[in-house]
Amino acid sequence: MNKLTDFPYSCVLVLGLAKSGTAAAKLLLENHISVRVNDKEAPANDANVQMLQELGAEVITGSHPLTVLDGMEMVVKNPGIPYNNPIVQEAQKRHIPVITEIELAGNMVEGSIIGITGSNGKTTTTMLTAQMLKASKEPVQLAGNIGTVATDVASTLKPEEKMVLELSSFQLMGIRNFKPKIAVLLNIFAAHLDYHGTFANYKAAKCNIFKNQTAADYLIYNAEQETVVDAVGGAKSTKIPFSVNRELRNGAWADDSSVYFKNEKIIDKQEIVLVGEHNLENILAAVAAAKLSGANNEAIRQVLMTFTGVRHRLQYVETINSRIFYNDSKATNVLATQKALSSFDKPTILLAGGLDRGNGFADLLPYLANVKLMVLFGETKEKLKKLADQAGIDAVLVEDVAMAAKTAYAKSDAGDVILLSPACASWDQYQTFEERGDMFVQAVHTLV
Repeated sequence: MNKLTDFPYSCVLVLGLAKSGTAAAKLLLENHISVRVNDKEAPANDANVQMLQELGAEVITGSHPLTVLDGMEMVVKNPGIPYNNPIVQEAQKRHIPVITEIELAGNMVEGSIIGITGSNGKTTTTMLTAQMLKASKEPVQLAGNIGTVATDVASTLKPEEKMVLELSSFQLMGIRNFKPKIAVLLNIFAAHLDYHGTFANYKAAKCNIFKNQTAADYLIYNAEQETVVDAVGGAKSTKIPFSVNRELRNGAWADDSSVYFKNEKIIDKQEIVLVGEHNLENILAAVAAAKLSGANNEAIRQVLMTFTGVRHRLQYVETINSRIFYNDSKATNVLATQKALSSFDKPTILLAGGLDRGNGFADLLPYLANVKLMVLFGETKEKLKKLADQAGIDAVLVEDVAMAAKTAYAKSDAGDVILLSPACASWDQYQTFEERGDMFVQAVHTLV
């Protein structure tokens, strides 16, 4: 098991449990560091609380008394806890460093870290990169915001293994010395401003991914987004741009027919399963990261010819009698559905509807040019019916997403795209967007 190196703190407060806090506390205890845990929500009989107590941690639950900071030299904060939390603010007043467990993970890793961040596309790019390396027989493990705690992976990572990390702005705010060998910055759009306060703070958090890099490290960035180009201007890293619009002999790029890395053609675009310009950006970033990490072109091609996308995010489901089904259940707002509709130039049947949050759908109107039919469900189906009427598109109202799939298939023609992209949250009929998407996928498979 890997150990923390050059870690000068002997007493650490872990603030917030969940997966990352529990893993961080356990790691610190295994490294013979005195640990105090504070979680306001966890019950005293929680299994993780009891496990950490048995390992020697002091655990305080039910409140956030400022006294938990007494005698502490560092705070490891759960990424979801905001910086206006009283404990965090008091720690800063006392000049106690506040980090996230990503910093601990970086401390233990001897091999290469590929860190991937951005407002959109992180998960797809992370999975693509890892699969390209795996297909090339390069030893690799996935971790981070994608669902696997980074310290759990880092503690057992072998020196020859690479770690591909999906990193959120919440995680990146809490780093001090963390430095990936390859950093990927996909895009920066206004997001999580309730957490960060301002767009400038959010942008700064994203830019932490490359702040400790040197010229010996690589920074892959979106050369077509002005905000990103401005952000990386002062980076010391070796810069590798990517663009869907123009030739870049020092990076990854695409023209009308193919994808390239520097001077090498990688694949014809028509062979790629993933659709959408936003996914082409993710593909270019992943190609660059994989090539810089030793992946070969044939392995990259095989991945791009078979990777159907992240579940519920413009995920290819099946082709039945020349009807092509896509599951984009994670499209819980209008912007996401706009992107989905922009990904297709074929006749499309749009399946939409869900929780009524009081908003309208007029912003979808310019994106309905290829939509031939709308199949609508949920609380917003009447609102969306008005949009269809305004656009001159036929609409059918049904009870749920399973009936929507069957209805769309019955009314489709060969060559049509049948797209679930609800533009609404799922909570009027389903507990999660995953449940909604799974029901759609199941309904599609029954059509076979």
